[in-house]
Amino acid sequence: MQEFAFELALCAHLERPDRIVGRQLGAAVRGRRVVDVCLVEPGPEFDRRAAITPQTIPPLAIESAVGPGTARPVAEAFDCHPERARAVAERAVELGFFERERTGASAAVRGTVRYPEEWFDSLVGIENKPDLDRPGDLRDQLRIDASLGLFDEVVLATETYVTGAHLNRLPDPVGVWRFDPETGEREVVREPESLDTDGPGIELLDREPGRAEVRPVTAAEKRRQRRRIAERAYGKGWRTYELPDCRQCRPGEAEPAEHADAGLPWCAWGEELVRPVADCGPSCPGYEPLDAAGEGRDGEDADGNGADGDRADGSAAVDPDAVRARRSAWEPDPAGVDRRQAGLDQFL
Repeated sequence: MQEFAFELALCAHLERPDRIVGRQLGAAVRGRRVVDVCLVEPGPEFDRRAAITPQTIPPLAIESAVGPGTARPVAEAFDCHPERARAVAERAVELGFFERERTGASAAVRGTVRYPEEWFDSLVGIENKPDLDRPGDLRDQLRIDASLGLFDEVVLATETYVTGAHLNRLPDPVGVWRFDPETGEREVVREPESLDTDGPGIELLDREPGRAEVRPVTAAEKRRQRRRIAERAYGKGWRTYELPDCRQCRPGEAEPAEHADAGLPWCAWGEELVRPVADCGPSCPGYEPLDAAGEGRDGEDADGNGADGDRADGSAAVDPDAVRARRSAWEPDPAGVDRRQAGLDQFL
């Protein structure tokens, strides 16, 4: 199975109502590491975070000098270029994390709520490599994770039968799962060890024959990046694809049932999970466009007829946000803490 389909199947398997699952997230402090999957386990202040916004709060807004006390001029509250500061402040206002106030002739913002630092408890980073016979940069990727310590645990997920030779090539703290995406069965080959997320770490930036470039990372830098990873996972989730406009895309017919419930891009013609952008379209022999007979994804024909929530071919339409809300701890429609949506430019 291709890595994309493997990854979606694993995300569907790991998703549950008391957890957040994110996919393809930046997991480096100074380097370019991207982790395939991240599990975010809620902490004691999770409900307070969920009440603010279903989207990612800009990291610079969280890290700024803006708080729920006295309003601060935008130019003074951020340690970045003024234009960047303005854009971040505007976005935070849109999300209800900041509210607008006026200080003299300057645009100013005040926090609507104290950011709940303890909204997440632990982070588990998962690297997917279905075929261990084609490891690519796997060893260096896992070494970065183990030595940096951004995640509480790190796991390698594979479809390959895992041998002792495979295990010997991996850093000792890394756990190993053998996962069958077609059945949803998962075997724990090796339990992961807990990493030191509270102390400093070492980040591998580059490696060449006979030479490696590494940088020390402080505990404060790790705390900041862990928060950024958790925030991005909360806002982004893992359903970053759009279902193709093809009658053969029938998520409700996916196998196993876990895939059907998760709304994965299942192709009934090929009987497999597909990458909508790369695999679907007129070049595919099985492609049948929904609009060929005036059909739409919402199930209405050209005259507006059709059952709500169903497509004209009889299959159920999929609302990714509704599926995510039902299957995870993510709150799509929170009460919020501030409902004023106007931008900052009215004060300029």
